[in-house]
Amino acid sequence: MTLTTAGAGAEHHPPRDHPPYRSSRLRHPKRPLVPLRDPEAVELSGPAFGVTDVAALDSDLTRQHPGEPLGERITVSGRVVDRRGRPVRGQLVELWQANASGRYAHQLDRHPAPLDPNFTGFGRCLTDDGGAYSFTTIKPGAYPWHNHTNAWRPAHLHFSLFGTAFAQRLVTQMYFPGDPLFPYDPILRSVSDESARQRLVCAYDHDLSVPEWSLGHRWDIVLDGPSATFFQEGDAR
Repeated sequence: MTLTTAGAGAEHHPPRDHPPYRSSRLRHPKRPLVPLRDPEAVELSGPAFGVTDVAALDSDLTRQHPGEPLGERITVSGRVVDRRGRPVRGQLVELWQANASGRYAHQLDRHPAPLDPNFTGFGRCLTDDGGAYSFTTIKPGAYPWHNHTNAWRPAHLHFSLFGTAFAQRLVTQMYFPGDPLFPYDPILRSVSDESARQRLVCAYDHDLSVPEWSLGHRWDIVLDGPSATFFQEGDAR
């Protein structure tokens, strides 16, 4: 199945060059796109994945190291569906994030917050026959970034979906309800439609909470149509 966000509501997608988000000026294409003569050859030579590539602990970011990670343990679950609500089965879903202190386990992250030796911040899973996915992880912290004076990113999770080939990859972000940083975040505010922004915010779901273990959050991903989840151009912190 080809993944797309086309359809009604596409006019609300953020512009590639969104001045309040300063680095978009450097990341967006400035010249006409070059069509590939043989797109199938690109997919055949690109990365591939299968069921055997995803291990049992890949979806539980709290059990990937010998010790317990610091922070609030959460379960994030939902369904990946198309515009008609049909499940997208066998979809590779990736998640990456900052730790509870708001720092990524990445050499380029110089934020003076502590790293957690028991938390790498990366996971993946495959959707089941009902299109469902589920991760257990730690709620990330907010962190400063150099976009403007006193700029802080709201707590968020990055999600990636791969379709049936690497060239179909889509990337988006999930936020947590009630975050006071929403009005100050130019990445989230680049989505001009309020209802579309709300579709990027998960909902607390007590039925997903695991007793004595984690708080539950539900977030469904719609790939196309008027209720599509909005995806971003390239990666963003």
